[in-house]
Amino acid sequence: MIKIHGVPLSQAVRAVLWVLFNKELPFELVLTVPGSKAENGTRHPDYLNKFPNGTIPALEDPQTGFLLAESHAIMCYLCNKYEWVDLYPKGHEERAKIDDFLHYHHRNIKEASLAYFAPMARPDLGLTDDVINMAKRLFKNGLNALENQWLKKNNYICGDKATIADMAAYVEVGQLQSQFTNLFNFEPFPNINRWLERMTQMKGHDDVHLVLSELGNINITPPVMEDLMGANIKGFKHISNKINGFSI
Repeated sequence: MIKIHGVPLSQAVRAVLWVLFNKELPFELVLTVPGSKAENGTRHPDYLNKFPNGTIPALEDPQTGFLLAESHAIMCYLCNKYEWVDLYPKGHEERAKIDDFLHYHHRNIKEASLAYFAPMARPDLGLTDDVINMAKRLFKNGLNALENQWLKKNNYICGDKATIADMAAYVEVGQLQSQFTNLFNFEPFPNINRWLERMTQMKGHDDVHLVLSELGNINITPPVMEDLMGANIKGFKHISNKINGFSI
């Protein structure tokens, strides 16, 4: 089985896990702590020797020795390898539209974590007000683009079927919903609201987002490290147990 290094609370890790759960492909989730120099951390020499960028998620294939980092690259690789053309179509133009959004995502939709999640869940990062406010502006621009362009005429970002573009976007946007961290009010965005509801029905959603249900509402009271660790462990155990039920 392939190995995925990471923790369930990581937005990028959840995107990769969602693809695997959606297709019920057996894998091993290796609990890897971001920023840690411990043996199971991303700053440990052994991890950096495999993945020089020192980030999660990371994919490792024990059979071939193939190593790959960056969530979008991993999602594309998996879809290419296993021909999951429903999530990543073969048509050049259809695929280009998905790639278009995945590239756009990094400095817009992905800012959700820096703007809202990190200030409450990771005060240890020491983010300045300037950084947080810039992230909020970029995220708001991304939301407006989703609301008034991508989702204005389509059910999903690249058409009427969900793709890895939607999964990548949802793990950032969806984490802020009231049923999870409750960090953003989506009421002014009806198209996004409808899209969020549709995405919750996508196979694998509940399993990979259980970690957020365990963390709960952090809008008023920031979680302590024990809360974050506890949510990660519960999410990890749930995911690991569910993988055992996948057919090879």
